[in-house]
Amino acid sequence: MMHFSQLVSIDQLGIEERIARFNTRSIKKASKVQGLKLALSMIDLTTLEGKDTQGKVKQLCYKAQHIADDLNNLPTVAAICVYPNHVKTAKKSLMNSTIKVASVATAFPSGNSSLKIKLADTRMAVDHGADEVDMVISRGQFLEGNYRYVSDEISAIKEACGNARLKVILETGELSTLENVRKASEIAILAGADFIKTSTGKISPAATMPVTYVMLQTIRDYYDATGKMVGMKPAGGISTAKSALQYLVMLYETLGDAWMTNEWFRFGASSLANDIVMQLAKEEKGVYYSADYISKD
Repeated sequence: MMHFSQLVSIDQLGIEERIARFNTRSIKKASKVQGLKLALSMIDLTTLEGKDTQGKVKQLCYKAQHIADDLNNLPTVAAICVYPNHVKTAKKSLMNSTIKVASVATAFPSGNSSLKIKLADTRMAVDHGADEVDMVISRGQFLEGNYRYVSDEISAIKEACGNARLKVILETGELSTLENVRKASEIAILAGADFIKTSTGKISPAATMPVTYVMLQTIRDYYDATGKMVGMKPAGGISTAKSALQYLVMLYETLGDAWMTNEWFRFGASSLANDIVMQLAKEEKGVYYSADYISKD
């Protein structure tokens, strides 16, 4: 069993060498198409802007259900991710589909608020029908070494989620070191996270392969110790089909076949779906769609 009070040592060079090998894997056409469709099915299609409107959310939900109707056997994305005040709109728009509604909460993206407000934010999302909640940890508390505070906060949010699955965002770009990423991953998992997630997508760097690999290793170690699966969601900065396939190679070689499903792996993205559809159109029809063929929102 992992204990987040212990010091963690990360082999940075070893991780970089391992990732370089992931990125040189050759993927043949049939496997490429299969991988791209799998990646598409794992996307949480996201709009998290201050200018979000009901109309924009409805359009995103329509896109999620009709992203390219003229292509054969195309899966839908896994979920739509919105702010709590747009959950009702998304839920209604997706009522005849299997696409889930995820909602950010807990004073996203900074997390700088009281637990009372964070719990209210979470309950609002769940009461409005969210299937999943994406929370942010208190990075300031973590960086000051207040690990119990971070753990207790995650546990409280997990309880407030009820039947909704909880994704815990570490905001790895603010954690400074891979050792901190490992420690934060352990805290989140032990506190009850159903998924651990790299980033809000609001700061740079967001998701990177080294950070994701450390988080996948943490999930693997927890599974080896307990037999319990935890999901993974890299988010922010993954915009090309090629990079999505590289992440899937890393996922498969680190955690194995059981995690190769949107129940246990997601991409947090807004533009990735478009590039995947363009690549699948090229494979099926022999020509690229114009970038204007697919809506950007």
